[in-house]
Amino acid sequence: MTTATLAPAGLGPPNMCGKLVRSLLIGPRAVGWNAGASWQELGYLRPPEEAPAVHQHDRIRSLLLERGVDLVELDAPVPGLTPDAVYCHDASFPSRRGMLLMRMGKEGRGGEPAAHARIYEGQGIPVVGAIEAPGLAEGGDLVWLDERTVLAGEGYRTNAAGIAQLGEILMEDGVEVISAPLPFGDGPHCCLHLMSLISVVDRRTMLADLRFLAVPTVEMLKDRGFRFVPIEEAERGTMAANVLALGGRTLLAIAANRMTNARLCDAGFEVLTYEGSEISQNGSGGPTCLTRPLVRETA
Repeated sequence: MTTATLAPAGLGPPNMCGKLVRSLLIGPRAVGWNAGASWQELGYLRPPEEAPAVHQHDRIRSLLLERGVDLVELDAPVPGLTPDAVYCHDASFPSRRGMLLMRMGKEGRGGEPAAHARIYEGQGIPVVGAIEAPGLAEGGDLVWLDERTVLAGEGYRTNAAGIAQLGEILMEDGVEVISAPLPFGDGPHCCLHLMSLISVVDRRTMLADLRFLAVPTVEMLKDRGFRFVPIEEAERGTMAANVLALGGRTLLAIAANRMTNARLCDAGFEVLTYEGSEISQNGSGGPTCLTRPLVRETA
């Protein structure tokens, strides 16, 4: 595990688009990309292949390091994790006081929050709460709109009980949690997080799959001053709406989404890309899914 020096308490101002300072990264070798649970049960498109997964993940790692991101890395094999654990965004969530452990809505991912807790304990990162049964919550459904507001996608991975618990925990920080209903999509066997539909790319701009967002959600975001860059709908299947803000109007995106990435460039963003055929598309996890931002500067 690669270490990084962290403040003994608190993780700074929570947001989605300030300069990324520190992030958790879990590599495919650590989760047995060629082994573990059945790929069909996990919902993968085909049997996982470790070599291309490692190559593509290394590209992401290099881009983050080039941008000065301190990485907390888990790269040695960890028993009990499935390949889904590379999508480390989901099992924990940052608040101003410390990390919150999620309770996973996808069967087979139940061991991930405890693995995150061990990582944080080893790094001196405080854990200040956890979602408990019957609550479900995954980080991919949780979006900071500003330092006082979290938008929580309510669907098959994050339920009303989980959102209520999250609200109780974050109330101590003066944070409001707003529920946003998610569409049925292709059903409960598919991964459709809120962050499959929106990515905050700067303080007032979202990349969005507008067709799949509920009208009240879109109107609420407009009322809060957000404007939208719409995805190219032909690229919905390759997770065009899922991009990672690195700060300074720089984004990390999947290379296959050329038309959507061009729209972002036209809107004044720098778009860094990686080939994601194995590490992203096979397991349905984009660049936000593959990182767990821990510290960002103020957006």
